[in-house]
Amino acid sequence: MHVGDQTLLPSAERSIYYASSAPLAHTPNTPPTQLTTIPNFRDVGAIINGYKPSSSFGENTARQPLRTGILFRGARPDEASFQDKQRLLKDYKIKSIVDLRTKTEHIEQARRRDARIRTSAAVPQSNEDVAKPLKIPGIKYHDINFNGSAFSRMLISKLSWLEFFWLIVLMLFGYRLDAVKILAPHMESMGLSGLATESLDVCTKEVRKFFEVLTDEQNLPVFVHCTQGKDRTGLVIMLVLFLLGVSEDAITYDYMLSGPALEPERQERLKEIASIGLSEHFASVPPDVVELVHRHIHARYGGIEAYLESVGVDIYMRNQVKRLLLA
Repeated sequence: MHVGDQTLLPSAERSIYYASSAPLAHTPNTPPTQLTTIPNFRDVGAIINGYKPSSSFGENTARQPLRTGILFRGARPDEASFQDKQRLLKDYKIKSIVDLRTKTEHIEQARRRDARIRTSAAVPQSNEDVAKPLKIPGIKYHDINFNGSAFSRMLISKLSWLEFFWLIVLMLFGYRLDAVKILAPHMESMGLSGLATESLDVCTKEVRKFFEVLTDEQNLPVFVHCTQGKDRTGLVIMLVLFLLGVSEDAITYDYMLSGPALEPERQERLKEIASIGLSEHFASVPPDVVELVHRHIHARYGGIEAYLESVGVDIYMRNQVKRLLLA
C-alpha cells in the first residue's frame, strides 16, 4: 500500500473512537468512555494493533503487538472539560503528561483562557470549568520544549542580518508572535517534512528527554501532546514506533488519523496558523511525512537504533522502552 493511499482514511474516525473508548489493557473492567473536549486523542497501541493493511504483501504479520492503555497522544488538553480531565485520571489512569509546546504557545494559551474567563458571564459555564487550572491536579507534567534553543538556532541561522535584527527587537519588546512571523517564510520553504527531518538532527536533547520519560515505569500511562497533536507529537511517536518495529504503513495510518480528528476545529487552527504568518499547509497532514522521516533516519544515521544512540538514548533505555510498550 502506498502512503498516499486513500484507503487509510475511511475507517479513521471509527478508529479514533475505538482508541478513545477501548478499555485499558491493565484495567479490563474500565467502562468505555469517549473524550469530547480533547481533540485528536487516541491510544497508540490500540490503533497500531487494530491496523489492517489492504494487502499482506510486505507486512510483517508476526510483529509483536503493543500494550494498550499505556501510550496516548492528542492535542492540547487545556480546554478539556472537568469531566474529561477526570476521565484522564480515573478511566485512562494517566500518570503523566508530556507537553511539547514552546513558551510562546503557553503564553498565548493562557491569554486565551483568561479572555474566556472574563467573558464567562456572556457564555455561562459551570464553576468547575471557570475555576479549572491549565494543569490537571494528580498528574505529573513533563514540559519539553521540543522546538527549543537548538531548533531556534537552526531557524535563526537562515535569517538575513536585517531579519535577525528585527527578530531581536520584537522579542525584546515582548512581541513574540510578530517575531515568529519573521521566521515563517523560512519554515514555509522547509515544509512540514523538512521541519521534521531538521528537528531530528537538532532537537537531540529534547528527544532524549522524551525517551527518559518513557523509560520510567512510574510515568506510565503517559499522554503526549503539543498544540494540535500531529507534528511534534507525531514525530516523537514515530520514533517510538520505529523502535518497536512497527511497519511504515501502520505508522502512516496512525499519523494520518490526525486529519479527520482535527477537522472540526480546522477553521480555528487556520486562524492560529495565519496569525504567525504560515499557510494552511501547516494545518495539513501530508501522507509522505512518515516515509521521508524514515528514509532520513536510515540515510543519515543507519537506522533508528543508531539514531537514538547518537542522541543519548542508549541500549538500556531502548530495551526498557521495548519492555514497557511491547505486549
